Amino acid sequence: MKKVWLLGFGFFSISITWSLYNAFVPFFLEKYVHSVALISFMMTIDNYFALFLQPWIGNRSDRTATRFGRRMPYLMIGMPLAAVLTMLIPFHSGLFTLLLFMMLMNLAMSLYRSPTVALMPDITPEHQRTKANGLINFMGGAGSILAFGAGSYLYDSSPVLPFVAAGLITLLCLFIVSRFIKEGRDGVNTAAANAPAGPAADRALQPGELVLPLSRPARVSLKKQLDRTTVWLLAAIFFWFVAYQGVETLFTLYGKHHLGLSEQAASFSLTFFSLAFVIFAIPSGWLGGRFGKKPVIILGVCGLMAVFALVGFAENVLLLRGLLLLGGIFWACININSYPFVVATGNEESIGTRTGIYYLVSSLAAITSPPLLGLLIDLTDYSTLFYAATASMAFALVCLLLMKGRARAVNTVHSNKA
Repeated sequence: MKKVWLLGFGFFSISITWSLYNAFVPFFLEKYVHSVALISFMMTIDNYFALFLQPWIGNRSDRTATRFGRRMPYLMIGMPLAAVLTMLIPFHSGLFTLLLFMMLMNLAMSLYRSPTVALMPDITPEHQRTKANGLINFMGGAGSILAFGAGSYLYDSSPVLPFVAAGLITLLCLFIVSRFIKEGRDGVNTAAANAPAGPAADRALQPGELVLPLSRPARVSLKKQLDRTTVWLLAAIFFWFVAYQGVETLFTLYGKHHLGLSEQAASFSLTFFSLAFVIFAIPSGWLGGRFGKKPVIILGVCGLMAVFALVGFAENVLLLRGLLLLGGIFWACININSYPFVVATGNEESIGTRTGIYYLVSSLAAITSPPLLGLLIDLTDYSTLFYAATASMAFALVCLLLMKGRARAVNTVHSNKA
């Protein structure tokens, strides 16, 4: 799993950037915009890019053939651009420049998010992917902890510091991933395509022979990926991301205006959710491998639904943070197992495409959720946030219970290199 740990730095950079973005950019917008619904809408800009770009880029990366690999070229272009634009956000001079930097930064992030995620199954045998997803999400969760914990103190000193730090960390993570992950050497999904026919095919493949196809792979149909099992799974993913994305985007404003917390205390409270997620990321991956992905996801959905319902009654910060700690555990059960579940319902040639579909659905949820929940808050009050999140988790549970069928077995050449 050494390569998975190294790939985790890519997730670390993505997580720290998005966590800082969601925690502190609403405070920038609040200086110019006084409607929660409108702030929420502006915070979904990234998801509009993801809605159109990530499925296309994921599909495109399945058919990319370069000396750097299928996925790596997208990281090499997108990560430096995202790093620079992240650092520019706090230097905005008004609403126009703030929105401009936000849009450009989100465009750059969309260039490499799906290829980075697709690298995990590329370098990991199918039977180890749930565990591997736990490892890389452990790294991503560590990024969130750093963003909400250290980032809140940096923001208190200067709003510029956390964004500059995130940009520099992104550049460092690009160096680590591109230096130590070589798709031709570490890939496990293309060996069969490159193995020679006849008697020579019976011998063991050597590490140097795990190379990418010399010709561009055939086009993968998006429509053919949407069988009944996948559609119900994607519907469940949509509803639990409606709940999660709405809470993540609006929580700092909820803490500030509903609970009377300072901006620093509100953002720091999210550290407890991320801390629990990190601690339970690897165990939840093990549970998914041991008992099955679907049962563990259902457990997580039921638990997080209960936590969201109880948060609505939390009136002091200690109880709030205790519930967030518990919520992070249940979110790990959901998030760690969901992406491998989506990949396992398809074949190896469609990994990038299915990754794009996964982010298409989560992006649809992220586009829908913050403006809708923000509008509900405008019409009522901030207590509506967690009641709506609870209802959305209930819809996710219904979709999971209606889902029939199981993930198809995937023929994968096993390797001990992951």
